[in-house]
Amino acid sequence: MLIGIAFWVLAVIAVATGLAVFVVNSMARATYALAVSFIAVGVQILLLQQNYLGLITILMMVMEMAVMAVYMVMFMGMNPALMPMDMTHGKKTAIATSVGVFVLLAGGALLIPWPQRRGSPPADLTHALGLEIMGEKMLVMAVVGAVMVATIVAGVVLASHRTRYDRFGDDLRHRRVNDAQPGGGKQ
Repeated sequence: MLIGIAFWVLAVIAVATGLAVFVVNSMARATYALAVSFIAVGVQILLLQQNYLGLITILMMVMEMAVMAVYMVMFMGMNPALMPMDMTHGKKTAIATSVGVFVLLAGGALLIPWPQRRGSPPADLTHALGLEIMGEKMLVMAVVGAVMVATIVAGVVLASHRTRYDRFGDDLRHRRVNDAQPGGGKQ
């Protein structure tokens, strides 16, 4: 009973924050709303006792939103939360396309004959699901994870205009901070 209530509360949160992505007026708020929506879906998957899939959904979406936020700051050069945005181009086409795709997918899900289960589930569901999803590509995904971390670090480095080496000198021994604007550090 409690799990059912939590599931439906999370469903409302996921849909509401998914809609908020298109209602809020800044890219940062849209990013955070999308992250909350996917986290709610990930927790729903966890409630269905699909631990591996739920955890991967949460981790991937949080990481994706973090990368998106870093790139917004890096390329925009200012706080993206303060920049208003409006999705004014192609609204009617986008709405018509999304409604059409939803009707097509929902119709397919309701009208196709679903296959009957054959055999029994494997002893270790998590291991079987991991093999089914990743197969022989686990090494590639491990490398991609390291590349994503390197991308985030590089994005932060490129986004910061001045570092401690600029302020305190190459050997970090300047007594007086070389700030273009006073008040940035101890004098």
